[in-house]
Order: sequence, then structure tokens, then C-alpha cells
Amino acid sequence: MSFTDEYLIPLVDAGLGNSAYLVDLGDGRALAVDASRDLRALRDAAARRGLTVAFAADTHLHADFLTGALQLAADEGALVLASAAGRRAFPHTALADGDEVDLGGLRLRALATPGHTDEHLSFLLLDGTRELGVFTGGSLIVGSAARTDLQGADRAEELARAQYRSLRLLAELPDATAVWPTHGAGSFCSAPPGAERTTTIGAQKAANDLLAAPDEDAFVARLLGSLGSYPAYFDRLAETNRQGPALLTAAPGLKPLTPAAARTLLASGARLVDARPVPDFAAGHIPGAISNPLRPAFATWLGWLLPDDTPLVFVLGPGQDEQELAWQAAKIGYDRLAGQLAGGMTAWLADGGPADTTNLVTAEQIGDRPVLDVRQTSEFAGGHIPGAAHAELGTLPADLPATADGTVVMCGHGERAMTAASLLAHSGARNLAVLAGGAADWADVTGRALEEGV
Repeated sequence: MSFTDEYLIPLVDAGLGNSAYLVDLGDGRALAVDASRDLRALRDAAARRGLTVAFAADTHLHADFLTGALQLAADEGALVLASAAGRRAFPHTALADGDEVDLGGLRLRALATPGHTDEHLSFLLLDGTRELGVFTGGSLIVGSAARTDLQGADRAEELARAQYRSLRLLAELPDATAVWPTHGAGSFCSAPPGAERTTTIGAQKAANDLLAAPDEDAFVARLLGSLGSYPAYFDRLAETNRQGPALLTAAPGLKPLTPAAARTLLASGARLVDARPVPDFAAGHIPGAISNPLRPAFATWLGWLLPDDTPLVFVLGPGQDEQELAWQAAKIGYDRLAGQLAGGMTAWLADGGPADTTNLVTAEQIGDRPVLDVRQTSEFAGGHIPGAAHAELGTLPADLPATADGTVVMCGHGERAMTAASLLAHSGARNLAVLAGGAADWADVTGRALEEGV
């Protein structure tokens, strides 16, 4: 059995597309790498093995989630390991290139691998002189390298050139060295689609298009050409991680709110988020509510579309997990949760509250209505309904079409489209509908080909 199979426990956050890692050090202690503020899975894994987290390493100042390292330090006495160049404002062991930490038999060596961020470190795990694996964070990832524009578009090329050098450095490790990235498929830090979340140096040398680039300029062109948009909250979270996230003294949750209390909060500026499934929202929702169905991607769209400094009121449906919602919000720094409407829409309607509906339509029912496709640009370019307008969900309502009235909004399955429709309705658009399905359903029903490109 390999070290990876026996002692390394990957903890995948499918919603954010990331992996944290728990390493069993063999003596009742563990190393955590790139742990999120949502420590539930990590703590469950540690408890199953009877482990105490003694070390918490962060490869970089994360933009897509709050670090859990500070919480592990407070709760379990973990030693926080991070880059000296990150200038973190809380106690930690500051590491520079080549520094090593004795884990009690195994050693962790810091490798300066800037590119995704200025202060990025990879951590090489050593057993004597043998390279067991390397935690690459946002440098070398499966099939690519993480984006380099998070410090601003004006620095994207400079950091892409740094990323080139970092990947060349990592490629010098033995081919058998395991690669344990943080960012993976589904991450807006720019990972290609695919099921694999770990790899080896040799596999990446054989298959990673960036490592195959003939020179630095070609590498930079390929990397920058692959970058799409990213959630708005990325621009503020790295600094929160540098300062140190607020410690949690209890599990986050949602207090119950009466309809009267909810109305008072909304009248004073709170925002309303409806986390129910698309069909339930379509059948009846509170006017002005933003649809964001509770699912793995909930946190991404919460952070992209709603402010973090405004109280949030939530509507959930029967059986939905309010603690899951609260944890998803907490891991990206959304702590101003005013509560949830007790009794949901049933209580709201019983109290005389108004409700709006949104039509769900099938591909056959679109007819000659205008279509707005709110998928990411790369998805739209891969195949869309001919004549459809395009605006990424993350750009709405600022990117509102000249007239959205009567539009059929679509995405891949319906969740993002309903979110978009709710944003457009909040901005005054009327007579909107949402396609139940996606472009492939339209092609199947009509027998017509999708259009490619933008």
C-alpha cells in the first residue's frame, strides 16, 4: 500500500472545486494542508483515526475560502505553517524557500512557487531523502496551473511568468512524486474539467499542456488565454485571510424569524435569499427574493452576487439543512446571517404575505421568445441556441439586456437561470421564464444544431 493510500486523506469540497488534505503522521498527530474554515469533514476524518491536528499548513493566501488554520491553532494548538512573504497578522511559523519543518519522522520542505499568488509555497513531504509527494496548492494542478490574475489584470502576465518558473521547478522532482493540488475541477481558480484531483509529476509531464509549452511566451499565452471570470468575493478574501478570520465559538446557524420580523429586516435593508429548489421557487416566492438553491455551488453564487456586509434573510423548504447553508456561508466569510423565515413560504402566505411566480418552460415552449444564456463564456462558446443573447450570471444585473421583458433565461440545468431571472425581476424585468434544462435539451427537441463561438 502506498503512502497516499494509507496515510493521506483528501477532503474534497465539490462546490468550490478544492481539496484539503489530512496527513496521518503515525503517532496520533496529523498535518492539515489548506484546511477551510468549514472543518467538519476534516474533524470527522481525524476523529475516525484518533488524530490531533498538530500542524496546519497553508500554501497561499486563499481567495476562494477562509482558512481553517487559525481555528485549528485555537482549538487544538496546531502550529500554523505559512509563507513569510504573506505577512500574516497572526502567530505562525513563517517559512521561506528551502525551510524545513520536522513533523516527527517526516519532514516538510517549503518550495517558493509564486504565480498564483506572490507568496505561494508548495510543501514537499519527505521521508528521509525520499520525496513522498508535494502539496502544490495553486501552482501545478491536474492538467493546468491556477490563475495568475487575482492580484489584478495588470500583474497577470508578470505572475504567469513566475508561474512558468514555478512549474519548471516542480517538474524537476522525480516522476514518481505524488502531486496533491488544492484547486481542482470546478474551481474558479482555473482548473480544467476532469475527475482526477491528484496526480504525479511524471503524469503531468506527459499530459499537462502547460508543461508541454515550448517556451515561456507560449506558456504565458496558453495560461492567460484559459482564464475566465471569477467570483467577486475573491477580491476581498485574501486580505481577510492575511489578517486572520474571526474565530468561531460555536457552529454557525440560522435563527427562526416570524414573517413580521422578516418584513422589518427587509424594510431596513436586509437581502432575501431563497434557497429552495427551482420548481418550488417558480411556484411561488416572496417578491424581490434572489433564488440560490442550496447545493454544492451555493457558496460560490452567494459570494458572487450578494454583499457580505448586509444582513441576509433566508427561505428554506421542508427538509433542507439550515446548518449546511450556514457553514457554506461561513467558509467564505458571510457571517451576517439574520435568520430564516420560520415555517417557510407556508407561514409567509398564511400571514397574508404576497408571492410572485416564475414560469418554467420546456424547449418546445420557447417559440420566438428572446433567449438569454447566462452560462460562463466557455460554456456558451461550446454550444448555444442560435440567436441567444449571452451574459454571464456573475455580471447581472449590471449587464442587463436593453429589454429583458419576456425573455426566456437559460443555463445548463436551470439553477443559474432561475438565479438570473430573480436578479432581473429584482431590477424590474417582467414576464420572464426559465428553461427547465439546457442547450442540449433544445437541440434534442428541435433536431437543430447548436451554434458555437461567441
